Amino acid sequence: MITGAASPTEGLTGIVGFAARSIDTLGEWGVGAFTLAETVVPPIPSEVILPLAGYLAKQGSLNLFLVFATSTLGAYLGALLLYLLGAKLGLDRSIRGLSKLPLVDREDFEHAAGWFRRHGRSSIFFGRLLPGVRSLISLPAGAAAMPLGTFTLFTLAGSGLWNGALIGLGYLLGTQYQLIEEYSRFLNYAVYGALAVAVVLLVVRRTKRARAQREDARR
Repeated sequence: MITGAASPTEGLTGIVGFAARSIDTLGEWGVGAFTLAETVVPPIPSEVILPLAGYLAKQGSLNLFLVFATSTLGAYLGALLLYLLGAKLGLDRSIRGLSKLPLVDREDFEHAAGWFRRHGRSSIFFGRLLPGVRSLISLPAGAAAMPLGTFTLFTLAGSGLWNGALIGLGYLLGTQYQLIEEYSRFLNYAVYGALAVAVVLLVVRRTKRARAQREDARR
């Protein structure tokens, strides 16, 4: 761990600072909890959480291998929840329910479902590497009754590759504290900007859909 007055999270502000302090407090299992939540309902993206976890591992606050294990387990459990939901309710009913969640729109699920139809089981592996698809691809897999063993294998492989790359990036940057501070400021702006864009797109989509439904009702 860092000695003296300096703390591994000192100088990290905004949502990145909050995430870093939360990870430092909750430990490796907190990383797993974050990745589980991000898989189901993206609160703070893994692009923020995992490099910070790798950075804290380099500082000695976390165990690197346990961070990788818990983050991959969390990603798998989150994916499994959506898989089981799709298998239980079917695609349409699942989409109708989940599209009511904040910052989630029906078109996002339909995009993931279309990706699964086009690419089949390989979409479970490669989808874990694609923001916007990674969190939602499990739903159509469950609805299509994809074998659980195949789903588990492809999910663990894809999630492990994604998590390992981001954790490794943070670990390598762990010796460059100044770069971490600059990285955190950039990520803050990126996350805030992404949230703003997501809100605007969600409002625009739902406004267009409501207008189309009103026009259909008049016909």
